[in-house]
Amino acid sequence: MKIALIGYGKMGKMIEQIARERGHEIVSIIDIENQQDFDSPQFQSADVAIEFTAPQAAYGNYLKAFSHGVKVVSGSTGWMKDHGDDVRRMCCEEGQTLFWASNFSIGVAIFSAVNRYLAKIMNQFPQYDVEMEETHHVHKLDHPSGTAITLADEIVERIDRKEAWAEETTDPKMLRVDHIRRGEVAGIHTVRYDSDADIITITHDAHSRKGFALGAVLAAEYTKDHQGLLTISDMFKF
Repeated sequence: MKIALIGYGKMGKMIEQIARERGHEIVSIIDIENQQDFDSPQFQSADVAIEFTAPQAAYGNYLKAFSHGVKVVSGSTGWMKDHGDDVRRMCCEEGQTLFWASNFSIGVAIFSAVNRYLAKIMNQFPQYDVEMEETHHVHKLDHPSGTAITLADEIVERIDRKEAWAEETTDPKMLRVDHIRRGEVAGIHTVRYDSDADIITITHDAHSRKGFALGAVLAAEYTKDHQGLLTISDMFKF
């Protein structure tokens, strides 16, 4: 498979390594200084572009890739509020393809499935209050993480006593989501259900970014043969 990379930071370099190990060809690498390469024959030859950049750049990158008929796999967050409707229309009505996930880790996909199932069970037990915490490296500026937001949304959808999620809240109707930034932590996400009698905790602790990069390449392999607006739940049927 021919892959283009959009964004060549730590994640981009790790994705390149894993893609090559799995026998794929990297036909184009686009970063800040060579945006003109979106119009190159090499980029246009890609079966899929894998995009990991900044929230303010992601949507524009999608448009540039779509203009050349290139499918996109993206882990960039923060664009959906302003541009989600446009992307859904382009993918559902205009024939474009985007596989988007806040986290491509296989372990996080499994953790998310457990989170959804546990929340469904805990909806029956109001004596348990639920809260979340996410920890990442000091270079991560946004908070809470995109993964934490996805997990929080899954909980709120399934627990009637929570109306929404929020940071630094004491409102019992809100799901509290805390964030910590320290060292070079790849990512830790914890969900706690606490009662007077006991506490139930589930945690995903990433050892490195390698799991995220592998998941992104697996998503590209899946996207090559599928169309529309795709998610992790399409690739993994839990």
